[in-house]
Amino acid sequence: MKVFGRNAVTECLRSDRTIDKLLVEKGDKSDLVSLARNRGVKVQFVDKAVLDKESDNGRHQGCIAFTSEFSYCELEELLPQNNDHPVLLVVLEEITDPHNLGSIIRVSECAGVDGIIIGKNRQVAVNETVERCSAGAVSHVRIARVTNINNAIKQLRDSGVWVYCADMDGQSMYQADLTGNIALVIGGEGKGVGKLTRSLCDGVISIALKGKVNSLNASVACGIVVYEAVRQRQ
Repeated sequence: MKVFGRNAVTECLRSDRTIDKLLVEKGDKSDLVSLARNRGVKVQFVDKAVLDKESDNGRHQGCIAFTSEFSYCELEELLPQNNDHPVLLVVLEEITDPHNLGSIIRVSECAGVDGIIIGKNRQVAVNETVERCSAGAVSHVRIARVTNINNAIKQLRDSGVWVYCADMDGQSMYQADLTGNIALVIGGEGKGVGKLTRSLCDGVISIALKGKVNSLNASVACGIVVYEAVRQRQ
């Protein structure tokens, strides 16, 4: 797997992920090179043309890291372990745009979310585009990839996690109690949360929309709801 861009590469180097080598544009004397060498990563200085060829779209910012494939965690690792720390999880249903997934991972990491759950079917996996769009946050967030999202929701509820889905006609998120063990379900682009998934949730929460457009981008909606949970927990 290739990681492009300075933020993504830097966070990858700061994590415990395996990095086979780092390609850096000739003349680069930044801290990125020192960070790589301190980790014992092989650094190769190459012409910009080599980086352009390796990145396909040229959006490498002068560096490319070659890493192992992304390692998903198990769902069980995200379940509540004690009463001292109520978990905050994000569940994604059929997010197919890698840019959206990358943005969701980024905002979730910034908010201190304990983990993200995605499906194996009709859902984009963590790939190079997701890595870049997350600005390196993917290296610091636990992500579980499950066969069936609805079964995962049932397991969360059985483990004492309250599951809320974000939809247009639900209770105001400001009125919902988001302070305990909470999982927030975000639906896919265009369709939102499916009918069956919604029926399995403990509740439905909504974001007040004041304009003429009646929907938000999935990553924007996720950020708003997640930070309301963060606000309530302070």
